[in-house]
Amino acid sequence: MPEQLRVLVTNDDGYESLGIQALAAAMEGLGHAVQVVAPWDDQSGVGSSRAGMIGKAISSKVGENGFIGIDGTPALAVTLARLGAFGPSPDVVVSGINNGHNIGPILHSGTVAAALTASSQGLSGLAISIDSEQPSYVETAAAVAAEALSWLLEQPQGTVINVNVPDVPIAELKGARWARLVPYERSRLVLEKAPTGEPIVGLVLREPPTETDTDEALLLAGYITVTPITGVGELPGDSAATYLTAAFAQ
Repeated sequence: MPEQLRVLVTNDDGYESLGIQALAAAMEGLGHAVQVVAPWDDQSGVGSSRAGMIGKAISSKVGENGFIGIDGTPALAVTLARLGAFGPSPDVVVSGINNGHNIGPILHSGTVAAALTASSQGLSGLAISIDSEQPSYVETAAAVAAEALSWLLEQPQGTVINVNVPDVPIAELKGARWARLVPYERSRLVLEKAPTGEPIVGLVLREPPTETDTDEALLLAGYITVTPITGVGELPGDSAATYLTAAFAQ
């Protein structure tokens, strides 16, 4: 790769969010050529959706700082940039800084999906989140992202890491730990009813974790959590194919 890289910065909180501003500044501080392309409004929870991409004109606008907002999802932002819609294709994708953690089952995270979309298109990706919906120390996460990118660039193309950072001053970080994904969300879903009878999905906080090596537990303990992740992939085992063969073989 060239010494100065083309870094695409995106997120799911919107192209004018404080997190994306801090992240772009941190990437520029490394000497890279940074381009920001992100949804123009909040797209949290959209996962890897690129709905309506084929055959549709994608609206975009440019902010005063040169950041590009699109009428679409983070995964769509990555795809458009990779196709050259906004200039030369990026060399790597950095997604965040997300307001709120991305731990455990991260299937629906737009922030993480952007990094995984990069991997599916031959690029490495970094997803960075801070453990607060209204963070006070976004510069801590930005500094962690800069260091994490330096590591990522030495890895094989297509590598993706999911990083969560406590919302504390840099001096209060306890360090970084590899973390397995906790197998459930910190909040569990419950079904409730509106006064008119329609169903409502609510959230109930779970009890604090008893495991000590999960992203949830380590983040609560004050550590940066780092989890290499992969997208859709096959698992070994042909029992399903064998069963269907027995049913349909001629």
